[in-house]
Amino acid sequence: MKIQKAMDLNFEKSDGLIPVIAQDFETGQVLMLAYMNKEAWEKTMETGKVHYWSRSRQKLWLKGETSGHVQVLKEAFVDCDLDTVLVKVEQKGGAACHTGHRSCFFNRVADGELKPEGDLVFDPKEIYGK
Repeated sequence: MKIQKAMDLNFEKSDGLIPVIAQDFETGQVLMLAYMNKEAWEKTMETGKVHYWSRSRQKLWLKGETSGHVQVLKEAFVDCDLDTVLVKVEQKGGAACHTGHRSCFFNRVADGELKPEGDLVFDPKEIYGK
């Protein structure tokens, strides 16, 4: 089996972005899905804090730069096609979601409806003013 270098990820396959699943290092809970470009990947590897590419703002984004809820990288895994990443993180501040929930995946599908689960960790109006 050929050993790949971490920087050999395939960013060209999807217009320069790869999906990244963030998972709590301790519990295994899936916290969020976001995207990285090569710069975000390199910055994450360099700093140990997870950086993403914001598709809506079109800029590099340190997770938690506004809220303080930074993701500290514990482990990173890359899929077989080198185009998807799983990061296992220590989620500082208790919440990964901008809505104030621990995970972005707080809506359970039940009886054809979305039913929010779990309490808010923080009030997004206090953090983001929205």
